[in-house]
Amino acid sequence: MKYIKRSLFLLILTVMPAVAQQKITLEQIWGGAFRTQAMDDLQAMKNTNQYTVLNVNRGNGAGTVDLYDFATLNKVNTLISSRDFNELENGIDNYVFSPDEKKILLATNSEQIFRHSFTADYYIYDIASKSLTKLAEGKIQEPSFSADNSKVAYSFENNLYVFDTASKKAVQVTKDGKKNAVINGITDWVYEEEFSFVKAYEWNSAGDKIAFIRFDETDVPEFSMDLYNQGLYPASYTFKYPKAGEKNAIVSLHIYDAKAGTTKKINLGNYSDFYIPRIKWTNEAQTLSAQVLNRHQNNLDLVFVDANSGTAKVVLNEKDKAYVDITDNLTFLNDNSFIWTSEKDGYNHIYHYAKNGKLVSQVTKGPWEMTSYYGFDSKTGNIFYQSTENGSINRDVYRISLNGKNKVRLTPNEGTNVATFSPNYEYFINTYSSSMNPTSYTLHNAKDGKKVKDIKNNDDLKNRLTAFDLPVKEFMVVKTEKGQELNAWMIKPKDFDPNKKYPVFMYQYSGPGSQQVNNDWNNSDDYWFMMLAQQGYIVACVDGRGTGYKGADFKKVTYKELGKFEVEDQIDAAKTIGKYSYVDASRIGIFGWSYGGFMSSNCILKGNDVFKMAIAVAPVTNWRFYDSVYTERYMQTPQENASGYDDNSPINHVSKLKGSYLLIHGTADDNVHVQNTMRMVEALVQANKQFDWAIYPDRNHGIYGGKTRLQLYTKMTNFIKEKL
Repeated sequence: MKYIKRSLFLLILTVMPAVAQQKITLEQIWGGAFRTQAMDDLQAMKNTNQYTVLNVNRGNGAGTVDLYDFATLNKVNTLISSRDFNELENGIDNYVFSPDEKKILLATNSEQIFRHSFTADYYIYDIASKSLTKLAEGKIQEPSFSADNSKVAYSFENNLYVFDTASKKAVQVTKDGKKNAVINGITDWVYEEEFSFVKAYEWNSAGDKIAFIRFDETDVPEFSMDLYNQGLYPASYTFKYPKAGEKNAIVSLHIYDAKAGTTKKINLGNYSDFYIPRIKWTNEAQTLSAQVLNRHQNNLDLVFVDANSGTAKVVLNEKDKAYVDITDNLTFLNDNSFIWTSEKDGYNHIYHYAKNGKLVSQVTKGPWEMTSYYGFDSKTGNIFYQSTENGSINRDVYRISLNGKNKVRLTPNEGTNVATFSPNYEYFINTYSSSMNPTSYTLHNAKDGKKVKDIKNNDDLKNRLTAFDLPVKEFMVVKTEKGQELNAWMIKPKDFDPNKKYPVFMYQYSGPGSQQVNNDWNNSDDYWFMMLAQQGYIVACVDGRGTGYKGADFKKVTYKELGKFEVEDQIDAAKTIGKYSYVDASRIGIFGWSYGGFMSSNCILKGNDVFKMAIAVAPVTNWRFYDSVYTERYMQTPQENASGYDDNSPINHVSKLKGSYLLIHGTADDNVHVQNTMRMVEALVQANKQFDWAIYPDRNHGIYGGKTRLQLYTKMTNFIKEKL
């Protein structure tokens, strides 16, 4: 009936009943019915104006690395197909080019370790000869070519190795690596999770030296998880996990001379209990940069190291009254001056420094945030970046001269724009979406942003969704009685009647620097919220104080008191929404996952006269249980700030529970340990409070796999229907 011709429709309009609106189901959401088409694993080439894509046949798992031209978007060649090699029968999981782009490192048979890390069988593929060479006998981590293409470094069982592509022999660089003791060139759990990198080594541009970080985690306390699997007895998985206030790994910086075969430990200076969250070689081949951060994370030194002498010198220092965020934006120009980003004027902006650390100029300025730094074009002197200049919920792409002049907005459509630039910065592929427009991919000229060509869109999905007559996500500002003006969105039933009273289901995450009120296309939760709206609920989301993209003061007001102002804002926002004429103030619920679960738990307790129900998935219930890097960044240590930890931890407020509370966790959560939920359960039991809970065996922080998500969301939906 969707395709009735207009003339026929008009003819029978008076006798034909209205076409029923299709209802969204959880089976559709988690079965992939609303999944958007995407461009998979796009990598821009560095030596030609081309890019590659890993295309995977979802039917048989076969993968191809295909080469495309940036100017035309036409496929140029298939560089390799896994079907041509028995060694790649399980497909291609990942790939990395050599600097000259004549060889490719191919990963297959990958095994996940933590959020980002994995081991895999790696092969070197020679594009010209179409030959495949096994890099190592066992599964390894993070291989990379030297700058001269002659060697490949990698990690195996916590040690660094260097493989010579000519002799096909490997040299072991370090020999003291040991599980749960010493790691060379690969980060420990907490660095991987909180500083967001795994490969803790880098080749210099001459290809003769490797800088690497060594982690001595001998004295770091261990955490164990039971894995139930299918065996007769559970297995135990033990790993090093520094909780807030506990001992961190002792880190040190080393430089390996590949020609001499020697390793030098670098004396960075008079530091104690510190982090090395980034290392990067400058454009001078024998000068390394290292970022050294104190444990409070409010004092950052950019240190230059002479790789030959080993001497270290601080060239830039950044302090903050709260904390300094770590980024990957440091970029060295031809003269070894560098691009740096900072919040020191109250907003995140781009700065240009001379190689001696003297400020040349502030490139971007204004009461808005630079959200992504894309790069510098040395030919034109232009910097390309993404920002919130068109509103904190939107993202646009800009170019600007290094001197801060000649700024041009390159993306005209309001919403979220994400750019991938060609190697010569002549073109960029724009990934665009908004709450009204599903993701599309287009090619643009980088000089003026003019669209060159459409690549891929999701118009078919948009057309299919018309049959569901979905409600619209309305963006708004919620003004609380205390004067806070908070970004928000609301989804109302499509047949909304302002004279009725509706229950409200609030969703939030609320973590430092996060954002849930943003103008982009639907994710799985959005479809769930629309499903609830179809069933008569209003769904609302409010970004309170502590969230991002509205300036440093708004974000960092929660320093040393996580859960105080964020919870206050959610409670006050719920009170404001409860006064809307169409809202039943006695039926307001709240939901969150991870930090959001910490928040929803606090809200049902501290806001027990406002919220009727709450769902908390994988929540932190006591900040003393969470890791050192994240927690201390925002709270300092529990030894220094006991009240900040205890006053805002849900586990200390269980006696206040009045409403309905659903607590959910996976037992194999290596991030927010199930310990948080078990201790919360015990506290609730001893307070004689009734509640609901669900435990998912062997599921990690994401709680997925098989039918898990479907079952989980069915449980949550039923709880909402019953309690709200």
